[in-house]
Amino acid sequence: MNAPGRAPVAAAPPCDQVGHRPRPNATGLALHPTAARRNPVIRVVAESADLALRNLLHLRRTPGLLITCLVEPVVYALLIGYVFGNSLGGHAYRSYMMGGLIAQTVAFTATFTTVGLSRDLEQGMVDRFRTLPISRVALLLGRTTSDLTTCLASVAITTSCGLLMGWRAHTGPIEIGAGLLLVLLFSFAMSWIGVFVALIAPNVQVAGSLGLIWLFPATFISSGFVSGSTLPGPLPTVAAWNPITSLADALRRLFGNTPPPGFHVQHDWPAQHPVLYTASCSVLLIAVFVTLSTWRYRTRTSR
Repeated sequence: MNAPGRAPVAAAPPCDQVGHRPRPNATGLALHPTAARRNPVIRVVAESADLALRNLLHLRRTPGLLITCLVEPVVYALLIGYVFGNSLGGHAYRSYMMGGLIAQTVAFTATFTTVGLSRDLEQGMVDRFRTLPISRVALLLGRTTSDLTTCLASVAITTSCGLLMGWRAHTGPIEIGAGLLLVLLFSFAMSWIGVFVALIAPNVQVAGSLGLIWLFPATFISSGFVSGSTLPGPLPTVAAWNPITSLADALRRLFGNTPPPGFHVQHDWPAQHPVLYTASCSVLLIAVFVTLSTWRYRTRTSR
């Protein structure tokens, strides 16, 4: 007598990259990633967006860092606008200095990127992300993208202080929108510098110090608050070609803010083409520091 035959066993659906079975839908068929998600570029963008959202949600656990980024613009606006402003031109100077104040605010948001990424590295979050099938660039891109939100908040506080001090933009919405886009582009470039500083620093304390050591001279050896032509020695040339100077000059031109009487304005090529020079420097900085940060991230996390 023949033994009863066994029913054939259905083959198990293949595992995905992290070892989970594809989740079946209502018809019992396994759901696979869409064609868009399989595209490498779209996949990196989607992963970066997920990590950027994670960084923004994480701000609820570190409100002190966000408060610092929002309070610093108020302190600098009051100190420079009223402590030094009355001796440099009064109301006319306070309107003119807004371009430099916004440029300084954008530059200092790089420290937010530096401290945030250093904390993730020190607390082991980056090691956890490395166990997932995500791109190395997506982790860094998610950090720099989320910090654009912090930059927008800081710039909003800065411009609010300027409005309370009497500053006004005298151009149309197209020029104002172009100024905002230029601010975001420059902020994105500065964030990538902050990423590289975080990757070469051994801990959060050193990262925070390194992030300020280079920012202070880069910000104040410029024409953001004083005329670069009054600086001693070779510093006028450094100030003229400083991207922070060109960003301040570009915002002044786009917002229609003229210098106060007796204020010496430089006439170098960056001063004559501030928008073009700022955009070019931003693209160059992004290209250089994306490459350096990706290389440093690979060498640091492969130990």
